[in-house]
Amino acid sequence: MGKIHVGILFGGKSAEHEVSLQSAKNVIAALDKDKYDVTLIGIDKQGHWYLNDQSRFLLNDHDPKLIALNKSGKSVTLVPGGAGQPLMSVSDRTPVGPIDVVFPILHGPCGEDGTVQGLLKLADLPFVGAGVLGSAIGMDKDVMKRLLRDAGIPVAKFKAYQRWQRDQIRFEDVAGELGMPLFVKPANMGSSVGVSKVKGEADFFRAIDAAFKFDSKILIEAFVAGREVECSVLGNDRPVASAVGEIIAQQEFYSYDAKYIDENGAILEIPAKLSAEAARRVQELAIESFRVLCCEGMARVDCFLTGDESVVVNEINTIPGFTKISMYPKLWEVSGLSYSKLVDRLIELALERHAREQQLETCR
Repeated sequence: MGKIHVGILFGGKSAEHEVSLQSAKNVIAALDKDKYDVTLIGIDKQGHWYLNDQSRFLLNDHDPKLIALNKSGKSVTLVPGGAGQPLMSVSDRTPVGPIDVVFPILHGPCGEDGTVQGLLKLADLPFVGAGVLGSAIGMDKDVMKRLLRDAGIPVAKFKAYQRWQRDQIRFEDVAGELGMPLFVKPANMGSSVGVSKVKGEADFFRAIDAAFKFDSKILIEAFVAGREVECSVLGNDRPVASAVGEIIAQQEFYSYDAKYIDENGAILEIPAKLSAEAARRVQELAIESFRVLCCEGMARVDCFLTGDESVVVNEINTIPGFTKISMYPKLWEVSGLSYSKLVDRLIELALERHAREQQLETCR
């Protein structure tokens, strides 16, 4: 058999653009070059797609504060019905190489929220990770938490507000219902972008305005006193859970800087020092959340473990980070699956799902 042609889709129109660049760098390095031919497709912050050269697709790639996409590549677009060559040069309308499967390493809106997944489905391309529905649900923390709550999975108390409700938000009402402190965050965003911990009325409306900069819907959540633990999930119909890890934040909370910029911003305890029963419960809830939220391929489930070892699910991340300090690959590594084998398995799952979907009747 010949090599599998993998398209790596990274960057994107998102506040998590730089995180995606870091993740892409690591996934590309982990791919077995004897098994895969790699096509790099970088998306800039304006949404333009570029065919990148693997030797120079990033600028300042060793500095997470300055890392940037090299936009010197050929401008391309994805065309449905490309018959194995879905990429087309924008300048001369010629096909650009074959692609068998796409690995979207896009974090946040316009990449992790079902938009790109829908485009890839229209192009009839297998792709790694959740489909349109699972991606959209996983991105919207309000819808996600309502589905988890309705399924009997414990979540923190929360309230959601649309932008048009901004003037209706009352500090005394929210604090009375959710208590203090509390967290304010955009409903559709990840990596703690736009998230604020609120300790009093003076911080409250500043936090709301900060969250509304990134989304037209925000979430206000009750504070959960507990340890921050995470579990990686892998699979389609029969998902499995990794060992459990713990985030020990060295800042006020596990912020964007702590995750991606400051190497001393958090301590990652892998595996977490938990009782066997607590670890088992986290793993069970991670798989249950994965299924309830219609996920496939991969996800990282973040939870709180309270003092009495109750587990509260915080959120799911359908395209988790693959940076050098990211939990998703680290948890699988300690569970016996190397970074390279993990990438292999994710691609296999994408191809398996696509083959299964090809058996469905689409017309009569």
